[in-house]
Amino acid sequence: MKTRIWIALLALYIVWGSTYLAIRFAVETIPPFLHAGVRFLISGIILVIWQRAAGTSMPTRKQWISLAIIGNLLLLGGNGLVSWAEQTIPSGVAALFIGSIPMFLVVTEAFRPGGAKPHGWTFLGLLIGFIGIFILVGPSELTGGTKLDAFGIGALLLACVFWSLGSVYSKHADLPKSSLMSTGGQMLMGSIGLFLVSIVSGELTHWDPSTVTTQSVLGLVYLILAGSLIGFVAYGW
Repeated sequence: MKTRIWIALLALYIVWGSTYLAIRFAVETIPPFLHAGVRFLISGIILVIWQRAAGTSMPTRKQWISLAIIGNLLLLGGNGLVSWAEQTIPSGVAALFIGSIPMFLVVTEAFRPGGAKPHGWTFLGLLIGFIGIFILVGPSELTGGTKLDAFGIGALLLACVFWSLGSVYSKHADLPKSSLMSTGGQMLMGSIGLFLVSIVSGELTHWDPSTVTTQSVLGLVYLILAGSLIGFVAYGW
């Protein structure tokens, strides 16, 4: 079990960490919420079909509701806002800001009724992580480096909040026993929210599909295969 956990952690550190650059490539010529919707729709369909073929039962009505809540918190509120922010924020900076999610998770869990309260080692770990993020992001700002878009930074911080809420909720929600079916369901339900926001926000009004570059397509393909089917699956598990 420990070996599997370490493999999953490495997938998060290496594979998922690389997705921020792939997102940057994808949103250059594909609207952010649209690209995320396509990404998770395809990934979700693959996982659900795979699990059904393996004999796994479909989620119950109550479980679909839980999957919809988690999927939209994580993938619409979390990933969708990151994709939107990366239109103006460098991918490396976005990845570093998202690195602050553990701090948001601890706070969210602490304020949840019956939630686990942080102890000394937790605070020490958070402090080390915060210092690391400050060293990597802060100095360039203090020395007059590239000015970061305020709306982009705000979107990244909101993404951290939504991701934390979805993660904490998922620990206690009624979900399918199969983590792969659960992850696939979250992707499908999250993609619906992403498509709705894409339509309502008018992303498609001025978008010309003929302008999509090969680099954006390859970025999207990488996000589907590596980011979702490896990275997000590892996180869900």
